[in-house]
Amino acid sequence: MKITTIGIDLAKDAFQVHGIDERGEVRIKRSLKRREMMEFFTRIEPCLIGLESCGGAHYWARRLHNVGHTVKLMAPQFVKPYVKGNKHDAADAEAICEAVRRPTMRFVPVKTVDQQSILAVHRVRQGMIKARTAQANQIRGLLAEFGLIVPIGISHLFLKVPTMLDEARDTVPGVFRELIHRLLEHMKELTRQVDELEIQIHQWHRASEISRNLEQIPGVGPITASALVASIGDARNFKNGRQLAAWLGLVPKQHSSGGKTKLQGISKRGDNYLRTLLVHGARAVVKSAERKPERYVWLSKLMGRSHINIATVALANKNARVVWALMAHDQKFRSDYVGT
Repeated sequence: MKITTIGIDLAKDAFQVHGIDERGEVRIKRSLKRREMMEFFTRIEPCLIGLESCGGAHYWARRLHNVGHTVKLMAPQFVKPYVKGNKHDAADAEAICEAVRRPTMRFVPVKTVDQQSILAVHRVRQGMIKARTAQANQIRGLLAEFGLIVPIGISHLFLKVPTMLDEARDTVPGVFRELIHRLLEHMKELTRQVDELEIQIHQWHRASEISRNLEQIPGVGPITASALVASIGDARNFKNGRQLAAWLGLVPKQHSSGGKTKLQGISKRGDNYLRTLLVHGARAVVKSAERKPERYVWLSKLMGRSHINIATVALANKNARVVWALMAHDQKFRSDYVGT
């Protein structure tokens, strides 16, 4: 009997495979080494393969797709309910095989090499920004122990700390001054690395017509636009704009029962990085709307009847829907567009 569905529990070297035929009977239940994977899947006839979206999943999805298989990725939290008994590799592979067959299952789009590359740049840049912020807080804490208080803002660390240390030469030991100078040099190096990565992101953004189109949306800049294009891929994987907003965690969380609807704060599911970019971009537009309300009529009315944070998230949600509309229908952004 032909194998129709296979679930693979990915790992670094040992991969558990669980395959069934069209009647649901188990035909394959074995472990494969990394070097055996492609040889094995090249020999069998094309079938549906399910993978959990984890480290290396997109790589294997592309390779298996190249040899004729239909590969679908799923979020681990959607696979977990199908695990029977205790957790182990064989049970996980069986659960993946079962989950991928569900007609209502939600799947993760497979990313291309280009998308993964630019997203890696985004992730490294964000990590360096966090490291720089941590370094700045450490410097402030160390200086505060000696009664030296630095104003808010990273720029003040570079501009004022050397002068403060020089003026406090009589009360601050030399070994401590040397330490602070060393930390400041480390911060400067992190800043230089962040700037270089941003240049790479801007270059990718300028080469992408879709990303340049998204940049026209108020609250979406080159960083946000490039991250959205690389993460979303084909927007038609989402049924509508609300699904994309829900995927980004920008819709209300529900706790409803007995016919009573109870909405809470936003769900914060999905990609935290994309959600953060959209919310920060929306916050910048909100600040602009406070100064020039006539330019943002819809937002100004919303701000007049809601808290500013609610208006900010609402704009981020709206921008996510606009992003879906532009990408799914291959349209140009129009600031004067009025829906029918």
